[in-house]
Amino acid sequence: MFIGALSWPFLRLYVLTIMYFSANAILNVIIPLRGDSWGWANTEIGIVMGAYLFTTMFLRPWAGQLIDRYGPVRILRLILVINGLALLLYTFTGMEGYLLARVLQGACTAFFSMALQLGIVDALPDKDRSQGLSMYSLFASIPSMIGPLLALGMWRSGDMTSFALTMITLAVVTGIAGFTVRMDNSREPESGFTNRKTSFMRHLPQLYRNADLFRSSMVMLGTSIVFGAITTFVPLYADEIHDASAAVYLMLQAGTVVAARFCLRKRIPSDGKWHAGFVMFNLIIVAIASLCVSISPYTAGGVALFYLGACLMGISQALLYPTLTSYLTFVLPQTSRNVMLGMFIAMADLGVSLGGAAMGPLADWTSYSFVYFLCAIVGFVLIGFASIKRKDEQFIQK
Repeated sequence: MFIGALSWPFLRLYVLTIMYFSANAILNVIIPLRGDSWGWANTEIGIVMGAYLFTTMFLRPWAGQLIDRYGPVRILRLILVINGLALLLYTFTGMEGYLLARVLQGACTAFFSMALQLGIVDALPDKDRSQGLSMYSLFASIPSMIGPLLALGMWRSGDMTSFALTMITLAVVTGIAGFTVRMDNSREPESGFTNRKTSFMRHLPQLYRNADLFRSSMVMLGTSIVFGAITTFVPLYADEIHDASAAVYLMLQAGTVVAARFCLRKRIPSDGKWHAGFVMFNLIIVAIASLCVSISPYTAGGVALFYLGACLMGISQALLYPTLTSYLTFVLPQTSRNVMLGMFIAMADLGVSLGGAAMGPLADWTSYSFVYFLCAIVGFVLIGFASIKRKDEQFIQK
C-alpha cells in the first residue's frame, strides 16, 4: 500500500495527469474562439464542447469493469494512443473533425480518470482518501492555470501553426510518459472492486433509489451545469466586459482550485458523514459566483466583480467534488461501490456537458448574462438537496 497521497508512486501519476489534461485546457479556449470565427452559433459551439464529457458520462460506469478485466496498464496505453490520434485531428480538420476528436477524447478520459481515482480510493487509508482524491483533482486542474493564456496567445498571433505543433507535442509526450508508467497490480481485487460480471443496468435504478447516491448526484449535476456553462462561454462572454480577459478569468479560477485543494485538503471531510453545512456553504459560493459573472457588464468596476466570480467559483470546484466523492466511497454498498461511484461521476460529466449543449441555445435566444443569472438560481435551488435529512428520505427505497 502507498504510504500517502504525496508518495512517489502517486506523484508519477500526477505528472501524467498534468500532461493528459494540458491539451483540454488549451482547447477549452481555442474551440469557442475558432468556432465563432468560422461562423458557428452558440448551439454548435456548445454541442462540440459538450460532446467531450457527454461521451465520458456514458463510458464511465463500464470503465472500471474493463480496467478490472484487462488491467490498468494495458488500458492506459491503449487510450493514450487513441488520445494522441484525437489531438492530431485538431491540426487539420473542421467542425466535423473537432466533434469526432471531442468524442474520442471523452472516451479516453472515462478510462483514464476512473483508473486513477479508483486506484486512489483502494490504495489510501480511509482518513487520507479525500486528500488523495483532492490531490488528483488538483493536478488535473494545474493545466488550466497556464493553458488559457497559451491558447489566447496562439489565437491573437493569428498563426495556428503553433497550436498544431502544441497538439502534436502533447500527443507524443503524453504517450511516452504513459508507456513508462508502472502500476502495482499484484493486489487481488477487494470485495468492493468492480467485478467483471457486474451488470451496470442492474444497478442503474440505484441512482434514484439510494438516498445517498441520489442526493449527491443531484448536487453534482446542478453545480456541474454551472461549471460547464462557465468554461464553454466565458471565452466569448469576456468581450462584453470592459478590460476583462477570458484567459485571466480561467487562470484565476484554476489557480484558486489548485491553491484551495492544496491548502484545504485536510479540511475536506473524510469520515463518511453528510456534512450538510459544508456542502450548503459551497453551493452558496457557486450561486454568488454565478451572480457576480452575470451582472459584471452592468456594474461599475465590473471586471473586478468578474474576477471575483472566478475566485469564488474556483473555491467551490476545489471542495465540492472531492467532498461528495469521498462521502460516497464510505456509504455505498461495497459489492457495487465502483459501479455506483461511476454513475455519480457520470452525472458530473453530464452536468458539464449540459452546461454547454443545453445552455448554448439559451444563450442564442437570450444572452450570456441571462444564462449565468440562471446558473445562480440553480445554485440556490440545490441548497434544498443538500439540506435533506435522513428522516426526510423515506420516499427513496434503499
